Amino acid sequence: MKKLFVLVLLFVLFVSATGQKKGKRKTKMQVNSSEVALVNPRTFIGVPVIQTKSVLNGTQAPIPAHSPPALQSLSNSAKEYLLGPLSTRVIPIIYMLVVTVGIPANIVILGLLATKIRKVSSAILYCSLAISDLLLLFSLFFKAHYHLLGNHWVLGETACRVITACFYGNLYCSAVTLACISVKRYLAVVYPFTYKRLPKRMLAALVSLAVWGVFFIAVIPELLVQQSFMLTELNRTSCHDVLPLNESSHILLLYYNLVLTVLGLLLPLVITVVCYVKIIKELSKSHFDWTMYIKASSLVFGLFLVCFLPAGVLHFLHYVQLFVKGTENLYMYFNLAVCLCCLHACLDPFLYFIMSSSAGAKFYLMTFKGKTLSISI
Repeated sequence: MKKLFVLVLLFVLFVSATGQKKGKRKTKMQVNSSEVALVNPRTFIGVPVIQTKSVLNGTQAPIPAHSPPALQSLSNSAKEYLLGPLSTRVIPIIYMLVVTVGIPANIVILGLLATKIRKVSSAILYCSLAISDLLLLFSLFFKAHYHLLGNHWVLGETACRVITACFYGNLYCSAVTLACISVKRYLAVVYPFTYKRLPKRMLAALVSLAVWGVFFIAVIPELLVQQSFMLTELNRTSCHDVLPLNESSHILLLYYNLVLTVLGLLLPLVITVVCYVKIIKELSKSHFDWTMYIKASSLVFGLFLVCFLPAGVLHFLHYVQLFVKGTENLYMYFNLAVCLCCLHACLDPFLYFIMSSSAGAKFYLMTFKGKTLSISI
């Protein structure tokens, strides 16, 4: 009887333990499925580490007294990106090459354009573009430093927020400004008489102010949300790359980044495509020889597509993948595509010289009275 009692007791304990394991496994699967169902912004996902004796900041994430909030449970794709040569060698090397060429070139072009603002309306837009490119290039110094340290941020939370806002904000600002320049050229070529009557300098100034006003409003969310987090599994502090996206304060970045992707990259891309196609088509029908200007326009248009199309498409596909599968592996490719966007910051000054030198930056139209209409484009 004693042996039978012991065997029954062991069997009951075994069944109870098995049921507890299944319950834990089921609970874990439910938690994971609920996490996958959430839609997340353009970063890797991290789970906050619950700590004692900590204070809360505006993001409701626990923060120790002298260190950033801690995250854990990184995915394999996040670890591969943060530890791999793509983010620690390739991307920072590209950034430093862009900075080396871009900063001197934009300073030179800014000095030249400053003397032409009162004479040429295009100089206002190009000055705005050069300033935006310079701010983007200066932020690349800190981005390269972060990547070269193995994606370890050592400059504090405030600097992380400012650099993140400056980097992405000026990226979109440059794309929108380039789209505005293409619209200006489109009006000059396709509707020359209407363009001739417009107050061009005043409109260029108002457009530039509007772009910068939208830029300052757009970067506010990046400045208000916690951006740097301690990654306990890697023993380093990330800046913007890993966020607790299941937290209510950070999930708002989804809609913010989605709107910026559409309005700051995809919409300027569509506008630029339409404008340059119509410009080239209109000049091809002209009685004058516009071969040089058409080639220059085609070059500018092609470089714009190469630089901005991959980032815009990959960013959009990243969101689609999050909606459908809840995965995040496109983020590393998006960061590589962003390098192409930054490349445009060092090419813009040279593109200005190409466009201004082709046909003297003048569009000549023979009117019905036999007179020639000269328009600056």
